[in-house]
Amino acid sequence: MLVAGTGHFLATGTYALLIPRGLGDPRAVVLASGVAEIACGVLLVVPRTRRLGGWCTAALLVAVFPGNVQMALDGGLDGHGWPLGSPVAAWLRLPLQVPLVLWALSHARGPRTPE
Repeated sequence: MLVAGTGHFLATGTYALLIPRGLGDPRAVVLASGVAEIACGVLLVVPRTRRLGGWCTAALLVAVFPGNVQMALDGGLDGHGWPLGSPVAAWLRLPLQVPLVLWALSHARGPRTPE
């Protein structure tokens, strides 16, 4: 999450192409989501806030899913090589959100306790 969030500041223009048209200024959305990803990453790293970080990360992954759908509907990102410019990679990326959300929820639920 920390690396992905940092990417929003390093490649703002590329991420802006993923923002669905009805969400307002793409640059502002990208920067806000970058801050949110970094915040989630920090919450996940700190043991005391890991559960909260898991819930926040799961919510964030669901919230950014429309951007991934937009990328698939657009057939990838014009002018970018593989994988960003690939329609197939864009569609295959969608189901990858499921294990990421499950991973985040595993942190939200906390460690398993023996019965």
